[in-house]
Amino acid sequence: MSTQTQDENQSGVLDIIKLLGGAGILVGGLYGYYYLLEWSLPLRALMVLGGLVGGIGVAMTSVQGRRLWAFIQGSRVEIRKVIWPTKQETTQTAIAVFIFTFVMAMFFWGLDSALLALTRWLVG
Repeated sequence: MSTQTQDENQSGVLDIIKLLGGAGILVGGLYGYYYLLEWSLPLRALMVLGGLVGGIGVAMTSVQGRRLWAFIQGSRVEIRKVIWPTKQETTQTAIAVFIFTFVMAMFFWGLDSALLALTRWLVG
């Protein structure tokens, strides 16, 4: 039992180191972009891109990164299961939303005008 706890603690420490390393790589790419101004813009942009890819790559090797990847893959499977609306249903819903929005805008415009007239009448 103590061996399992010890392995989990070592794994937890290793994961923290991986996550901090990934964050460090990302920050290093941003540092290179902002503090190496004498370098050309495309090279500095590549530093940011490299820092982003490297940081994500290192972070994805941790337990949390593997869990995130499994979640993303599971989400893609669920997206394929969704029955998406047809073009006609989408168009009809969009038209209904536009009409309702217009009706409510006219209602609030009328209410605002009535309250403005009432306020002017009361104030004098």
